[in-house]
Amino acid sequence: MSIALSSIRFPFFIGVGGSGMSALAQYLQGCGRQVRGSDRSFESANPIRDQLEAEGIRCFLQDGSGLTPEIDCVIVSTAVEETVLEYRLAKERKIPVLHRSDLLAMIAASRKTIAVAGTSGKSTTSAMLFHILERAGYGPGIISGAGLTQLIRTGKIGNAVVGAGDWLIIEADESDGSIVHYHPEIGLLLNIDKDHQELDELIRLFTQFRDQSKFFSVNRSHPLTRALSVDAAWDFSVEGTAAYRATHFEQAGLTISFQVNSVPFALEQVGAHNMENALAAVALANRIGVPLPTAAAALQSYQGIYRRHQIIGNKGGVWLIDDFAHNPAKCAASIRACQPIASKLIAWFQPHGFKPTRFLRNDYVMEISAALRAGDEIWMSEIYYAGGTAQRDISAGDLVEDLRARGVNAYFVSDRNQFPDAVRSHLTEDCVLLLMGARDPSLEKFAQSVWAGL
Repeated sequence: MSIALSSIRFPFFIGVGGSGMSALAQYLQGCGRQVRGSDRSFESANPIRDQLEAEGIRCFLQDGSGLTPEIDCVIVSTAVEETVLEYRLAKERKIPVLHRSDLLAMIAASRKTIAVAGTSGKSTTSAMLFHILERAGYGPGIISGAGLTQLIRTGKIGNAVVGAGDWLIIEADESDGSIVHYHPEIGLLLNIDKDHQELDELIRLFTQFRDQSKFFSVNRSHPLTRALSVDAAWDFSVEGTAAYRATHFEQAGLTISFQVNSVPFALEQVGAHNMENALAAVALANRIGVPLPTAAAALQSYQGIYRRHQIIGNKGGVWLIDDFAHNPAKCAASIRACQPIASKLIAWFQPHGFKPTRFLRNDYVMEISAALRAGDEIWMSEIYYAGGTAQRDISAGDLVEDLRARGVNAYFVSDRNQFPDAVRSHLTEDCVLLLMGARDPSLEKFAQSVWAGL
């Protein structure tokens, strides 16, 4: 059943508490729609519900009570199964049902859109680009998978802004194949690493994304992305040959500095991967018309995004840092980014999903073992299980055994609630405790519990 964006006046989001769904809900509400939504997490006190309702979005339990007669469209994500009561009711009542990615594609088609793609760094790059364009007076919009810290500090979820200008920044997700739905003004490809799917399938998806973009920009630092280049004038690279080059990288504690085409940049961020993210944002902003010195000045006030190397604090010489890293390349990059901060790093990781963990088992072992220094440690707790019919034939303990076989200081504590007590004797007065994991909505509370126990 087809439906036009202009005809959607009273949309209903099933699973509105999710990061991608909440962003779309806020965007439509900001455009004058009367948005409603439900989420199973609303059965107990939930700050996301409070923040959505503060934006004027009416929230309900997943009991069908929100599907009133005026609802003209129901939005679902891949995580919403057709057996969910409201999904079934929508079908029975012949209410049009749209997938989240279809709605995002419709919104993207209504604006001059920059679609940020790649297996790592989409949220950070999108946030950096938004920050640059906003500071430069472009009034951009953004629909992101993570909240911007500068917006979170005002009490908002922080992952959506309508904006008064022409440009809209979105994340183009390859994990469910929905990236092929977008036909952006500018497509940006950051990197291609094994994640969710085999490399051949990822390259196929990114190639189609490239062919559907009016202009296309790639990171030439990565061989697989370099092969998809269309116009070198749009490309960027670290130390390589490209229109935009980042050089002279340095990290001093929690700050990185580098140059882009000889213009100095400094950010309160960590890791070489954040230099690449910033380089991508700067390159596109400059192509749009923002001078490099203006971009550099803007990024000096960039505050980061939710759970991306989020500094919780320091107690007794122990830095606690919470990060969204969840695939092998991201975990390795996160570990390396934190190593310059202290002489010892202890990383804790909670894999998510039995199928992804099984698929990436060897990659996790190779990437993490290569990233850790001799005195560093990796701890893991059991795989996050979100429900469903997954084949539970692998454990995080299996990865720990593989790492130990390679000589890594690796430890398994099945129940993460036992981790703070178990790790305490391993902490030093010059140490980083890095927490890594994704998809589990309770990870923020876990980080706070670890902090309280330090």
